[in-house]
Amino acid sequence: MTNNETTISETPPRVALRYRIEGMDCSSCALKIEDAVQQLGGAEDIQVNFKMQVLGFRLDEAATPRSTVEEKIRGLGYGVAPLA
Repeated sequence: MTNNETTISETPPRVALRYRIEGMDCSSCALKIEDAVQQLGGAEDIQVNFKMQVLGFRLDEAATPRSTVEEKIRGLGYGVAPLA
């Protein structure tokens, strides 16, 4: 690469996702779900509201497909359904 060339660093596209989480009824449940999503990678701006039973976050699907996130949440014992 010569000095005249520049490297453009592109941020991977992230999609905003929202899910209804069935069975999440306390702050411990919310923390467990937040930690699990964070550990998968590619997720940011994770927000969990146990009173509304909603999980919202932005996801780089090249790093972690949404189906993997859904399977992880189901594996914790919660129901998960996308919100429009």
